[in-house]
Parts: sequence; C-alpha cells; structure tokens
Amino acid sequence: MALPPQDERTVPAVVLRDLDRRPIEDALAELQTLVEQHGHVIVVSSQAVPEGVTRRLHTLRSLMESDRIALFRPELPPLGVAVLARQLRQLASCDLSPGVLASAGRLLIHYIHAGAVLGSVAKLDRVPVGLKAHAKSWVPGSQFAVAAHPEPQLVRVGPDAALTGPEFSTWMLVAKGQLQSEWVGGALARSWGVHGLRETALPAESPAWWGTGKVIEFCSHLADLSVLYQLVTSVRRGTCHWCGIDVIGDRCVFCSATPPVYEPPAPRALEQRTPA
Repeated sequence: MALPPQDERTVPAVVLRDLDRRPIEDALAELQTLVEQHGHVIVVSSQAVPEGVTRRLHTLRSLMESDRIALFRPELPPLGVAVLARQLRQLASCDLSPGVLASAGRLLIHYIHAGAVLGSVAKLDRVPVGLKAHAKSWVPGSQFAVAAHPEPQLVRVGPDAALTGPEFSTWMLVAKGQLQSEWVGGALARSWGVHGLRETALPAESPAWWGTGKVIEFCSHLADLSVLYQLVTSVRRGTCHWCGIDVIGDRCVFCSATPPVYEPPAPRALEQRTPA
C-alpha cells in the first residue's frame, strides 16, 4: 500500500501491481522503464504478500542482470511496511546516494513501533501467543492488544491494559478493519504520548498477517524529515567492496555482497633449536 505524501517533498510511489498474475514480459518492461528513468529502484514489500510475488521479483532482477534493484522485505506488519516505504520516499528528496537510501530502511525499522488490536489471536502466528490467550480468544467480545515490533507483546484489552511504547515523540497511524475499539486512539495514544493520530485504509495484506479481519492496526513512527535525515547521516558509511556503492551497515542491498572478513594469518610456529 502506498500512503499519501507526508509533506510536499515526499517522492511519489510506484506500485507494482499483480506481479504474480501479469505476463512476465509486462512486469519486466515496467521495471526496466523505472530503472532507466530513475537509475536505481528500491522495492519494499511485506512478508505477507503471496510467495509468487516474491519469486517474480527475484526472477525479474535476475533477467535484468541488474545490481540497481534493491529488494527489501522488512519484518514489520503491513502498515509498518507502508510507513517505512513513505519514510524512504521522504528521504529520496535529500542528497543521499542510492546505496545509503536503500540501506536506511534497516536503520529506520528500529524506530517503528507497530501492532494491532485483534478480535481473536487463534490464528496469530507472527507473535508468540500462550495457551491462556488462545483460550480467552474464544470468549465473545474479547479483544487483544498486540505489539509485533520492535518487541513482541500481548495483553488483553481492558482498563489496565498497556503496551510498552517508544521513548521518543512520534506520530501514530491507524488503519481500521472489521473491528470497533476506542482503545488505540484513547488509552494507547495517551500512554505513548504521540504528537497526533491519523487514519488510513487497512493494507490488503493485514488480515493474512494478523490471522483475522477483525483488526485495528497501528504504527507509531517518526514523521519529521529533518529527524529522519539526521538519523541516517549520523551513521558511519562504507563502500561495497563488490559494486563500489556507498552503504550503511554490513551488507549491500543492491548486490547483496557482504564485506570480506579479515582473518589474521596464523602465528608461525617457532623452530625448536638445540641450545648451543
């Protein structure tokens, strides 16, 4: 899902639709056009998309024999993935190289708090759920607050329910499915001290990710471009030893190369000499 621009500088998103159902020639032509127009392409996708989409993306990159396409599947719920993609679109307007921009995704996920209120956790397999919670999920009217990132948490919604949130100021984005609850916009938003709350449509992958359509997904995030830029530019940069592009971290997101591990030579054994 492509979220609306956060500000006037946010770069527009391109949605690669129905990759697993379209003729491969059409998808290939679209991706080639994007690379020709922009130089580099960063594809951000949810781990909840059909496996055929992921296979098609790898196939397309292989057919193009290109190291200018980065594929990024963060371990975030669908709404968190949409927020991260928009943050990268915000940063795309800055003076960051393609490698640094693509690598920034791995940094920014640490500042995203994502979860949901669920009407049932019976089919939730992305967050550890105890047998007690499973049993309670069959009680009519039960609701559960789940944090999936950065640390898994699960509580039953009630007067004293609370989730540990960010230790910095954020905005909150909320996407409502087939569930009614005031807890997210009320108790949770107050306890997390958010600047404000905005609503959006529920991503198509959310019911599959959370195991139910009775869901209200939420994501607390940094929205100010200057803060995002400062975070990214404060991290030490390196150069990929294989393709030569600037990167953040220990792996190039375009060619997937990791820096060689330096192993010092083994110490030479001393010769046994007979004392003179």
